[in-house]
Amino acid sequence: MRSSDLPVLSQSPAPPALPDEPLAVTEAWLGNRRLSDHTRDAYRRDVTGWLAWCADRHLDPLRANFLHVNEYGRALESSRSARTGRPLTPATVARKLSALSSWYDFLVKLRAMDTNPVAGADRPHVDRDHSATVGLAPDEVDALLTAAEADTGPTAARNRAAIALLADLGLRVGELVALDLTDLGAERGHRSVRFVGKGGKARRRALTPSTAYAVDAYLAERATRQGVPVAQLTGALLVTASGARLDRHSVFRLVRRLARTAGIPAWARLSPHSLRHAFATTARAEGVPLEDVQDAMGHADPRTTRRYDRDRHNLDRDPAYAIWAARARRRG
Repeated sequence: MRSSDLPVLSQSPAPPALPDEPLAVTEAWLGNRRLSDHTRDAYRRDVTGWLAWCADRHLDPLRANFLHVNEYGRALESSRSARTGRPLTPATVARKLSALSSWYDFLVKLRAMDTNPVAGADRPHVDRDHSATVGLAPDEVDALLTAAEADTGPTAARNRAAIALLADLGLRVGELVALDLTDLGAERGHRSVRFVGKGGKARRRALTPSTAYAVDAYLAERATRQGVPVAQLTGALLVTASGARLDRHSVFRLVRRLARTAGIPAWARLSPHSLRHAFATTARAEGVPLEDVQDAMGHADPRTTRRYDRDRHNLDRDPAYAIWAARARRRG
């Protein structure tokens, strides 16, 4: 039989060609995700750490299995943070493995691998009802705002606007520093701000009168310094003295400096996220429905919002009291 007489077998298309270097694969993966710059950098570090671990053991990442991932997880649990010197928390280890799992999912979709080795690995248990963020009581938030109002210097007006936005809107620090002047607006009688939240979701929030006042005062001072009308200002909403966009590290330092000035005991462990936690707790304590707080914070799952509510276990809010009070009213 001649070869030309043989039936032609259908062939599955060849898998897409992968970039030559693992780091190039990582960039392709990151480019395929809707992530903030901060999250993108964190995920890049997470995958780079895994690739370095594999290289030290002469392990091809494409041949890794769940046993290798388990070994890597134990290594992470016994390592220390380069920034704090403290052991990595279970939440941090879980986040690193989650990023790695997403990276491998990408490779599976590209048919570079048959299975995701992280899927079968043993990940650390994380208490979803716990957060390592140090919270703030309402009076401490008030003290922080007072310290910002008393602040002096060339950036004092900007600092007041930044703290007001964090305290009154509960913004993530990445959302805060990404704001542009064009994000400010007005809708149906409300001063507002639009931004892109976590997961690439378009969001909008109302500015309270005090926050709007702080923002207006800052922009008026900035315009005067530049010698132009406010309407002609361009670029980022919050800028440094040199005109560059304010970065997240500066906001961290600002929160801690003002907290120290305000006499808040835990000032050295606070972060911009502390104000986000305080926003959720105070809103719930003031009777704002959970779903409204969830929408304001941009959470897809109400369980995430409940984690931010530091006062959720307060016995003052036990539903038993509401049931008892209703029964007492019925009985006259």
